[in-house]
Amino acid sequence: MILHSQIFGNGQAFIILHGFLGMSDNWKTLGNRWAEDGYEVHLLDQRNHGRSFHSDVFSYEIMAEDVKNYCDEHELKDIVLLGHSMGGKVAMQFAVTYPNMVSKLIIADIGPKAYPPHHQDILKALSAMDFAKIKSRGEAQAILSEYIKDKGTRLFLLKNLYRKNKSEYGLRINLPILSEKIEEVGRALQEDAVFDGATLFLGGEKSGYMEPMDELLIKKHFPKAKIRTISKAGHWLHAENPEEFYDNVMNFL
Repeated sequence: MILHSQIFGNGQAFIILHGFLGMSDNWKTLGNRWAEDGYEVHLLDQRNHGRSFHSDVFSYEIMAEDVKNYCDEHELKDIVLLGHSMGGKVAMQFAVTYPNMVSKLIIADIGPKAYPPHHQDILKALSAMDFAKIKSRGEAQAILSEYIKDKGTRLFLLKNLYRKNKSEYGLRINLPILSEKIEEVGRALQEDAVFDGATLFLGGEKSGYMEPMDELLIKKHFPKAKIRTISKAGHWLHAENPEEFYDNVMNFL
């Protein structure tokens, strides 16, 4: 099965991979800008997310293979590859597995190290939504607000809400499998994995996902990596400071 995507522009292929519980729509604004800059931008929905297929299998190896199958289907070679958070882990895995396909690699606010599970509150909130009873987006928002105080996070999660039919809402994500495989999401890159191509790591100043001590590990796996910090931004750095994020990517490209 081939991943669902949105494609804009013409030129060198520029693939963007969203984060955990996200979707291709999260990258539309920046994607359109890069299309205007002369790239053929591919915004992918990863398996169990967005409009892509649901599957009981969830690992970074298999998700990197999804991207490879997508590239083969669309005859893409010599790609620019950008991944955020979980998408960054997939992008790293893809680059170390298929190094000859990647001309430039951009990783947004995630390192190659292992991360302990930390999405439990969000998964609990999503699991609390009973779609037999929820009849409006407002009702869904009210349930989420009992668990999640940050409005930005709630709005991000509500992008997954859609109408299954006239009377029923549902979530685009495969919540049971993503909950079950939560340990997998934080898994480290394999110890001996190396990508020797041009790489840019961008971390959010207020995020905490990437720390100064991570530089040694990043350089071990990605010897040519440049590491930059996006000011006034947390984990959703591309949404919180899009101008600085865009400028850093363009300077690198």
